[in-house]
Amino acid sequence: MYARTFSGTVHGIDGLIVTVEVDIANGLPQFDVVGLGGSAVKESRDRVRSALRNNECQFPIQRITVNLAPADMRKEGSGFDLAIALGILAASEQIKETPVKMLVLGELALDGSVRPVTGVLPILLEARRHGFTHAIVPLHNKAEAGLVDLNIRPVRTLKEAVRSWLHPNANGSENERLEEEEQSEEIILPHAPVLDQNVQKDAGDFGEVLGQAFVKRGLEVAAAGFHNVLLIGPPGSGKTMLANCMPSVMPGLSMEEAFEVTKIYSISGQLSAHGGLIGKRPFRSPHHTITAAALAGGGSHAPRPGECSLAHNGILFLDEMPEFSRAVLEVLRQPLEAGYVTIGRAKQVYTYPARFLLIASMNPCPCGFYLSPDQRECTCTPLQVMKYRSKISGPLLDRIDLHLEVPRVPVELLGERRQEELSATICKRVEHARAVQTKRFSGRPAYPFNSGMNGKDLRKHAQLNEDGKELLQAAFETLKLSARAYDRILKVARTIADLDNAEQLQAHHVAEAIRYRTLDRGVLA
Repeated sequence: MYARTFSGTVHGIDGLIVTVEVDIANGLPQFDVVGLGGSAVKESRDRVRSALRNNECQFPIQRITVNLAPADMRKEGSGFDLAIALGILAASEQIKETPVKMLVLGELALDGSVRPVTGVLPILLEARRHGFTHAIVPLHNKAEAGLVDLNIRPVRTLKEAVRSWLHPNANGSENERLEEEEQSEEIILPHAPVLDQNVQKDAGDFGEVLGQAFVKRGLEVAAAGFHNVLLIGPPGSGKTMLANCMPSVMPGLSMEEAFEVTKIYSISGQLSAHGGLIGKRPFRSPHHTITAAALAGGGSHAPRPGECSLAHNGILFLDEMPEFSRAVLEVLRQPLEAGYVTIGRAKQVYTYPARFLLIASMNPCPCGFYLSPDQRECTCTPLQVMKYRSKISGPLLDRIDLHLEVPRVPVELLGERRQEELSATICKRVEHARAVQTKRFSGRPAYPFNSGMNGKDLRKHAQLNEDGKELLQAAFETLKLSARAYDRILKVARTIADLDNAEQLQAHHVAEAIRYRTLDRGVLA
């Protein structure tokens, strides 16, 4: 006897439809799962057997073979349990085939309850593309599944899954109908997106930061053009506080960006039970002890997104950047340049999106008081300072658009407690500059920001007047800039011009962009 159900798994950031074939034949009792499944898939045999027996279902005392196709791709996770159980019931003729094209996801507990799984959103998006009309998912995943235009049947137990399998469009008997009506507030799914606010912590407000007008202006430019920032200053100058205020001036996600971010968090299992579409830009702040695999993503068999991808379309904040190991920091070079992370394995290559705004902070030296004699005497030797700064390589530093010096706040200013410009006011200017860029790059919806301009875009949209050309040429020769630094100054100048509603780049736009290259100017040398 043969039956077939459909389930799914995640490959990279996309879903993969898996055909679950079940064959029951005469012979010695045996239960085999083939199709290149991982350890969690192999262990499904015991979970499925116990769940069927504990729900008044007959477990066939015959030779059972389950194949997960395509058989040449490795499959991880426990999301196939429910599909295997329904396939066994169908193959043993305990239930009939479902009349619709249905996808089944869910992990089974030993008592037959259905537990949540990860990656529901990308799997259901792929299912819709393949013509599926219905899906059975765990109740815990109902908000996430409701983002996809399918007939979703969230279930708590194996019995509910069987009912949904047999009657995908009906309520069944009168008793079943009454039971479902009692649970309707929890089960029926709206297709309207539900924002998950748990990805981003509460942001600060620039109105709470006293002084630091130059740094605030630089961060405004960074938010407007999605430019990477390095904050350099002594301890207590407000670097971390300034970085934590950045989300308050970042515009919300577009629908396309929101789906990308939500897919990544779904795969990582970091969507809350009641969360749906993520509407705020992520803010990730990993500890300096993080490993390269945790930052870029990875895993022995089925790689998962790392912090770079979890910060996609948002902010990645590295506090005290030189405290991170140099090998970990070098991982950032590819995503900062290309906007994605590539992870190679023996048989597969996985690509995860990782286009984020990098904000990093550092002290000028290990003790933090280099060139700050008004605060405290620096106790570091020149060798210690050089070793401290060498943690950040030249190529990595070249990929950071703005180097902002953050001086300590004078005590006189602390006593004034004057009203500073609020983040809401800054955000309006940022949104205006973003609107200009969206119109400019209308043919490139994936990344319509100035920081993503290529050489062709720079020649077309970053044209300098004569004074600007002379100034940039002089800076290039005097500061011995690289070609990449030259282009990044042009990109920052383009963003400054957008904030000023200027079509052509002027000399003062270029001058301001050069001011934001503190390390290139040798200010902290």
